[in-house]
This record gives sequence, structure tokens and C-alpha cells, in this order.
Amino acid sequence: MWGTGMAWSGWLAMVLATTAFWALVVFGIVALFRGGERPRTDPTTRRDHAREILDERFARGEIGAEEYRARQQLLPSRDDT
Repeated sequence: MWGTGMAWSGWLAMVLATTAFWALVVFGIVALFRGGERPRTDPTTRRDHAREILDERFARGEIGAEEYRARQQLLPSRDDT
């Protein structure tokens, strides 16, 4: 007479499945709104950033003048766009 109902494991599975479903819905909505705002990298910005890092390393004394000039020549000049 009482054996026709759902056991506690069935209720637990149902609660977990429902929670997972709503978590996926919320994650999907958040990803939809945040996914479109990817920063675009501008080659000139990356080049300038590399030059700033090189300047900082030279200023801190991590690299010498010869290595600084050699690496500076490897970077494209500001006129090469």
C-alpha cells in the first residue's frame, strides 16, 4: 500500500536535477550578456605595452644598454602600422 510513492533518493535526485537546471539557466543568461563584451586588442597597444615593459626592465637594471638596444630593434617602430 505504501510502496507506490517515490523514495527519498528519488526526491533527492529531483531536487539536485532542478537545482542544476536553474544553475545552467542563470549561467547561460550571464554568459549571454558578458560574452559580447570581449576587449579587442589593438596591435599598437600591444606594441606600446611591450616597449613599456622593456623600458621598465632597463630602468630597474635587469638588462644592460646593449641588450636594451637589441631588443628595442626587434620591436616594430611606432611608424610601422
